Order: sequence, then C-alpha cells, then structure tokens
Amino acid sequence: MTETSKMETVRSKKESTDSTRTKTHFKVAQYIMEAAVKLQLESVTTAAACTIYHRFFSVCELSNYDPHLIGATAIYLATKVEEQPCKLRDIINVCYRILHRKEQPLEVGKTYWELRESIVNCELLVIRFLKYNPKVTLPHKYLVHYLKSLRDWMDLEVWNTVPLCSTAWAMLRDSYHCDMCLRAKPQHLAVSVLYFTLQCYGVEVPLNDQAKVPWWKVFSEDITEEDIRSIIEELIDMYEMEAKV
Repeated sequence: MTETSKMETVRSKKESTDSTRTKTHFKVAQYIMEAAVKLQLESVTTAAACTIYHRFFSVCELSNYDPHLIGATAIYLATKVEEQPCKLRDIINVCYRILHRKEQPLEVGKTYWELRESIVNCELLVIRFLKYNPKVTLPHKYLVHYLKSLRDWMDLEVWNTVPLCSTAWAMLRDSYHCDMCLRAKPQHLAVSVLYFTLQCYGVEVPLNDQAKVPWWKVFSEDITEEDIRSIIEELIDMYEMEAKV
C-alpha cells in the first residue's frame, strides 16, 4: 500500500468514526429531550441537560462511557443546577422506559438499585470533568429579550400571523442535538435562530435597510454576518442529520 493510500484509509476511518460519534450524540440528545418532556421539565432545564452532556463528551471519549447513562445523569444534574427538583426515581423510570419500550415498567428491585447507584456515582464523575462548575449561561433569556424587541418593531398583523416566535424557540431547542452550544456564544445563538427564522418566512425587519446598524447588530454588537452564516449552516447540517439517524 502506498503512502497516499494509507493516508486515504486513515482519513476514511476518521470520517466514519466522526460520523458515528455525531449520530450517537444526536440520538442521545433526542433521548434526553424525550425524557425531559415526559418528566415535564422546563426548556432551560432540558437545554442545561443537553449542554452538560455535550460538555462531558467534549473532554471524554465516547467509547469509554455509556452515553445513555451520561444522558440520564445530565438530566439529574440539570434539575439541580436549574433548581427544578425532580425525583431520581422518576428520572430512572422514564429513561429506562424510553430505552426498553417493549418491556414492563421498571420495578423497585436489583436493576433499579443498580441504575440508581450508577447515576449517583456518575454524577460525581461528570461534575469532576466539568471542573466542579456545571452551571452554564443559556441563550434562552437573550431570545426572550430579542423576541420582545422584535415584536415592537414588526407590523402587528405579520407578528400575529407568522409563527416567528414558536419557530425560533423550536430552532433553539433543536440546536441542542449537537454541540453547537459549546462553540457559539449564547447571544450569537439566539440572534442566529431569529435571523434564520425570519429568512425561512421571508420576513424583513421594517426599516432595516435604512438603519445605520442592522437589527442583529443592535442585539449583539460583536456578532458578524459570518458568525450568523456559520451557525445557520450548522443548524441546516443538524436538520439533515435527522434524516440519517
């Protein structure tokens, strides 16, 4: 085998591994979100759980840990971080049910106590790898502020007929299927999902073409169009990934 062939083989294996890793994280993020819905967790708690999960695997190898165990632990830790109490027993039951849909609900017994001990121990591991700082700044508060400001600028009929608000929130939620939250500033992520939402519906911000500063620059002074394009491209790639998993 020539040196070029060896390099191509290595590159091919790396791309395959990266693709598998990305798909796994996408599926586990779905699992976290489904569990959060069934546990009736707030959107910020769900986002915190996904962020904790992605932060953990940004410093740890996927092959060394059970991603679903880390996901369940991330949910448990997020309920503490965001101060939305949730019984560990409920988290265990819901997560187990999602992974074993055809089996009977988990009863309190050997399996339950083993899972409980695993999550309790895993929580300490996750906290250590997060350098004892599991708290993160989420883009949600920024999106709330931006949407309120945008509503004041927009024509009332357009605002009431075009689902800009719900679509922006849906895009923000979907962004947590990948680790975009680790690379983009929360303000930038909030601006970008709003920008993408307006693009999707072909809605223009009134008088933006006459303003000295574009509307998105008003919300975040340090963001650039390149930043926005980069985040939107990642969002599109994420939605394309959904069809592959």
